[in-house]
Amino acid sequence: MLFSRYRKQVRVAMLVAALGTAASAQADELIDCPLRDVPYSLETPVMDLLLKPEAVAVVNRHMNGMLANLPERFISTQAPSFSAIVTLPNLMAMGGVTSAPPQAMVDELAALEITDADRLARCARYDSVAPELQVPAGSPRVLVFEKMTGFRDGPSVEAATAMLDALARENGWAMVRTENGAAMAPSILAQFDVVIWNNNSGDVLTLTQRKAFVDYMKSGGGYVGIHGAGGDFNYIWDWYADVLLGARFIGHPQDPQFQDAKVVVRETASGIGSGLAPGWTMNDEWYSFRTNPDASHTMVIASLDEATYSPVGRGGQDLRMGDHPIAWARCVETGRAFYSAIGHRPQVYSDPQYARLLEQAILWAANRGDTTCRDGREIPAQREG
Repeated sequence: MLFSRYRKQVRVAMLVAALGTAASAQADELIDCPLRDVPYSLETPVMDLLLKPEAVAVVNRHMNGMLANLPERFISTQAPSFSAIVTLPNLMAMGGVTSAPPQAMVDELAALEITDADRLARCARYDSVAPELQVPAGSPRVLVFEKMTGFRDGPSVEAATAMLDALARENGWAMVRTENGAAMAPSILAQFDVVIWNNNSGDVLTLTQRKAFVDYMKSGGGYVGIHGAGGDFNYIWDWYADVLLGARFIGHPQDPQFQDAKVVVRETASGIGSGLAPGWTMNDEWYSFRTNPDASHTMVIASLDEATYSPVGRGGQDLRMGDHPIAWARCVETGRAFYSAIGHRPQVYSDPQYARLLEQAILWAANRGDTTCRDGREIPAQREG
């Protein structure tokens, strides 16, 4: 077997509950979630396979009962769940399976009918009703977005939130928090100078919400992504990974998961790294990425000294990048985007160096920095007076 067994009653109960939810939602309006009408395939999130008994049967018949023997953290069909961010190839790799999936299974999955009940079940983890947000007085205006459909690390999210709340109080920012993806609407986004994605995981926006956020960024909005917001194994929104972040996560060390490493700060025109120590050591979960962000569109603020920790992942995966950016800024047409991969351990949000880095990144993304963006290029900011 690929994975240790769990009681069949648990699995059956969860599948029945999920199907019941889908059936009860049939009176609801079908929303435009990204995978609503996409045929079943190897790239289908495991959650969506688990929601359809026929898909479960196909996979189990060809893959030695794979979906009947998932570890507990993968079997939930209620978001947030790991099942929303892994695919069959991911599960095979985790189980040490190196052979190609059976073509017959691929063909049978693709031939499955997608019913309205399937569409409703697939879209149930997305939001359709916009929240009513009360924006307090202050500047800049900051929206903290904490929607998750994949992995939710509560202590990390809460520690980051506490740090952001403290920064807002100390600096007079107008800060609002939401877990509702429908907040990504033109009328709501227009009220904010910057949106902070706090350790988000999984696909969280409908197609309409995606467009609203893309338009917001292109027309001069700001984005700050923290740790998990760039740490999924799979992205079904290429623009988010390739244009906004500019890099795709591939893994982090496993033995041990948390290690001391030296963070090296680079001086840039943006001012994001201003006043920080040239380097400091902290203990965290260190992300690696498939490639470095494109140098022509990226301002690296901080990188890792790989000689100070062991960049080895699951099964001996070599996670060395050589030049290893860990926090960077990018221009997205007229919008400003910053991402920091630091932030799994709650303790890092109490580190004064990291708090200052994020504070200055938020101000830059909110167009309060020494530079701004125009036509995809960083240019000096021009301030009145």
